[in-house]
Amino acid sequence: MTGDLARAEPSSTRWAAVFLIVVAGIVAALQVGKASIAAPMLQGDLGIGLTALGWLTGIFAVLGLFGGIPTGALVASFGARRLLVVGLLVTTAGAAIGALVTNLSGLLVSRVVEGAGFLLITVAAPSILGRVARAADRDLAFALWSCFMPVGMAVAMLAGPAFEDWRVMWWASGALALAVCLLVPLIVPAAGDRSAWSWSRLRTDTAAVFSSGGAIGLAVTFALYSLMFFALFSFLPVLLMEQMGVSHQTAGLLSALASVVNVIGNLAAGFMLSRGVGRPTLLIGACLVMGVASLGIFLPVLPATATFLLCVLFSAVGGLIPATLLSSAPIVAPTASLVPVVIGLIVQGNNLGQILGPTAVGGAIDRFGWSSAAFIVASAALVAVAVVAAFGRRIRPQP
Repeated sequence: MTGDLARAEPSSTRWAAVFLIVVAGIVAALQVGKASIAAPMLQGDLGIGLTALGWLTGIFAVLGLFGGIPTGALVASFGARRLLVVGLLVTTAGAAIGALVTNLSGLLVSRVVEGAGFLLITVAAPSILGRVARAADRDLAFALWSCFMPVGMAVAMLAGPAFEDWRVMWWASGALALAVCLLVPLIVPAAGDRSAWSWSRLRTDTAAVFSSGGAIGLAVTFALYSLMFFALFSFLPVLLMEQMGVSHQTAGLLSALASVVNVIGNLAAGFMLSRGVGRPTLLIGACLVMGVASLGIFLPVLPATATFLLCVLFSAVGGLIPATLLSSAPIVAPTASLVPVVIGLIVQGNNLGQILGPTAVGGAIDRFGWSSAAFIVASAALVAVAVVAAFGRRIRPQP
């Protein structure tokens, strides 16, 4: 469906499509979080160690790191709605395979399948938002979309303990993905503007996106944001247990709370952008706050309660960044048809930071202590500020 046809749709129809797209993202994020909450059951049933458990979640980031742009090209060629349906079906299949396996290797294969579905969903879904939402509502639509990861992870953490068998959890997550899949053709309008797939077109589209300084800037900034965010939240339970002396269960609950408030920033970004606040201003301000907060979090200068409140501030203000970056993709894309490829590049940046953050900070903490993490995160924040300052003019909407 073209932009003109999208504008002709009733407002209620457009918003129903937006909310279903966000639900699809939440379902995808739930697949990531279920492995973490099911870890004790997986250890007891399959005898899986901590390293293997890390791969059950980390494989999603590896797939996203290498597959973002190719997936964006597939979406541009075959249509975002079609690839969203395929992604949900692949997710369902991956969950079903996982529920049936009896060993670690089979479970890893199932997670690769689920990871492929996750990648298809997270590239295709935001590509649809740009055409189903009116121009005036686009920032809010992308703000809602950017909530999918923290909300999905929180749903997994809250619902997981209700299952006594991890296989039942896998079946339930697959059934949920299938239910959303069946709704997509009924609620999300189709688009007729697709291009033929070819390897030469993939090379051409990739070159066009990489020639866009704005697209590169968005991806690099998202990588730095993810590095900062996961540098803290990968180790937050341990940090809270050491600095606040709380139990493992309490540390988990506090970590979940600190993570969920990221949604506040996501939604605030949509509200502020729709009222004319500049994108570079939001990005630079959020990066500076995250960098300064990291000093108080990782350096032993504040009491335990103040440290935790800084973690909450770090997460909430950080939430301004994903919504702002994702909603900027249509602005920097060389052509409208390349928006999915730009989103694919942003996804790759996100996953690069998701991998680098925990590994860099984990190694530094082991060798130099918690204070070294403050240097890494604060440095990443300053680099992000410099990057935004360099490409900020490219993400200002044209009048």
